[in-house]
This record gives sequence, structure tokens and C-alpha cells, in this order.
Amino acid sequence: MDSLKIFLSVGGTANEKQESFIQAIEERLRSENLIPNTVGRNQFSVDSPLKAVIECMKTSSGAMIIALERTYFPYGIEKRGGPKESELKEKRYATPWNQIEAALAYSKGLPIMIIVEEGIQEEGLLEKGYDWYVMAVKPDFSTLNSKEFNGVLASWKKKVEAFQIENAKDSRTSDLSLLTTGEFLRLLKPSQIWAILAALASLLAGAFALGANFHTPK
Repeated sequence: MDSLKIFLSVGGTANEKQESFIQAIEERLRSENLIPNTVGRNQFSVDSPLKAVIECMKTSSGAMIIALERTYFPYGIEKRGGPKESELKEKRYATPWNQIEAALAYSKGLPIMIIVEEGIQEEGLLEKGYDWYVMAVKPDFSTLNSKEFNGVLASWKKKVEAFQIENAKDSRTSDLSLLTTGEFLRLLKPSQIWAILAALASLLAGAFALGANFHTPK
């Protein structure tokens, strides 16, 4: 199978450790015949970021969301001034674009794999319990050698390949000129096949009758 394009959701890295981790994942994906594309990282457009993301996803067969620390709060207050006010301590959050891009990928039916740095606030689409597996990891090379990562990656890759095959099939069947005779017949219901055969038989009978009328004996 040809290389498959993957939408990789990751914010701008904050330090060398994060950058090395992302580069390692990108290399791992390429070794699996999966080509990672990230708007603002290796994909650029004159359009707005949101539109550029949507366009990039149109040619993608899967999405990997990598949530790394973007914002750190040593102390804060949630629901300030209300009856449910509570203190927040040592909170770490990823870029909100992870949430946006995960939602867009889900709306398009793309197979999703989510990797969350340990300690990141798991909320929204980064929480466990949705239609995808959320894996909390340390952002270092050892993660890529773990049984969990390899197992989840292999499972997700199968879904990506299946999505690509199904998407290619849908694209092909939308243009009947690209279908072989066998593929065209498989799309038809039995009643439709019989109707076509009956129409062909009628045409042949008419052709023979027409030929008989114009036959001149020697």
C-alpha cells in the first residue's frame, strides 16, 4: 500500500525535549509508511489556520493528537465567586488546538489516536471514555519502545488503512467511468441486473428484427 497521509495535531514545541519527542514520533510514523502533516509545522497556507486544518484533513486517513504542556498554573481558582469555587494547584494544559483538531477529525470519521503528556489536564476530547484510546506518556524516547505504544499504534494503523481503502472505494464508485465491469456489477442489486439483461435482450431482438426487414434475397 502507498504511503498514507496522517494529520498530526501538535502545538508549537516549548523546549528541546518536546521537539525531540515530536521528531521521534514523526520518524516512527514515516517508518510505518504514514506521512505526518501538521499545519504550521510542515504544512503552510495563506488561508486562516482553521481552514488550512480542514483542507489538510481532507487528504488524511487518520489523526494523531499529541497533547504536550503549553500552559502551567502554579495556583488558580475555578468558578471564582460561586458556591462551587475551588482552588487549582499545579495545573498544566495543552494547546486548545488539540481539542479543535480532535473534534474536526472525529466529525470527519478519521481514526484517532491520542497521546497526552503525563500531568496534563485531561478534559474535553483528551479525556478517556470516548471512541478512541487516550494514552498518558512521558515525552521521551522510551515511550516509543513500550508495549502499550506499539500495541495501540498497530491497532490504530489498521483502522487508518481500512479507512483509506473504504475512502478510495467510495471515491471510485462515485465515478462510474473508473469502474471495471466486475466492480460495476457488484454495485447492482439482483433486480437491477435482471432489468439490464432484459433491456439487452430486447435491444438484441429489435436488432435482429430490423436486420430481417432489410435483408434482400439473392
